[in-house]
Amino acid sequence: MCGIVGIYLKNEKLKDSLGSLLSKMLINMGSRGPDSAGFAIYKKEEKEKFKYSICINKLSFKDFEERINKHLDAELIKNSDHVILKTSVKPEPMLTILKNHFQDVALVGYGKSIEIFKQVGDPSEVVKKFKLDDYSGSHAIGHTRMATESAITTDGSHPYSTGEDECLVHNGSLSNHNNLRRKLKKDGVNFDSENDTEVAAGYISNNLSNKKNLKETLKDSLKDLDGFYTFITGTKDGFAVLRDEIACKPAVIAETDDYVAIASEFQAMAHLPKVNNAKIFEPEPGVVYSWGN
Repeated sequence: MCGIVGIYLKNEKLKDSLGSLLSKMLINMGSRGPDSAGFAIYKKEEKEKFKYSICINKLSFKDFEERINKHLDAELIKNSDHVILKTSVKPEPMLTILKNHFQDVALVGYGKSIEIFKQVGDPSEVVKKFKLDDYSGSHAIGHTRMATESAITTDGSHPYSTGEDECLVHNGSLSNHNNLRRKLKKDGVNFDSENDTEVAAGYISNNLSNKKNLKETLKDSLKDLDGFYTFITGTKDGFAVLRDEIACKPAVIAETDDYVAIASEFQAMAHLPKVNNAKIFEPEPGVVYSWGN
């Protein structure tokens, strides 16, 4: 059992409230996932620079700064044990630098608009640690985890990102993730954990890189991914939601003229503005719902 949440803002006037709205959603889902929490925030796209979300683990910020400056010019923004690295260096050479010289840190996401933060611990503490209330943006997704498939570690926490400005949170479990992981590795997809959700994220990124659109990819996942799941997948333009065809994993959506919110339980959205006037519904099994994409 885990908790998933997401909010997409239709009204730009709410962008400065995105972090505070999402933080309460995550805290309210702590009962479904007390082991770890994480979130992805999407902001206005950087035209000339890429942003790399990096967990520096036990490495000091000063040491990381000194080492990274030997390889590239970058702006570094520290947030607890995570760093947002902004640079003109494109993903392929940047990933090579990290692989060859920074095996003691973890890249948790990259792109021109996405920033990802995740850590073990109670969701209320994780939200406080990363000062989520202070964040602004256009849309965001988050996750609270009850560990079942893999260890309680940062690598085992959601969201998972395996492509540029792409990420996934997941409530459920996949039964064929080991076979699918082997297949995706042959296609060049890299994995940093044994978590089944990272396999689903790799599946989505791999399909998108092969020119499939997000809706088509998620529809294909119904036949390619075995198990019980509710997905929220984020892109730079918005997010999409899918429940498997059995639909035993709960989800509820609230939509107003100002926003669309999704959560595993309505209690996560009870604080949202004018939610009592929202269109509230459960997503149908096997149907892709998408906003902004």
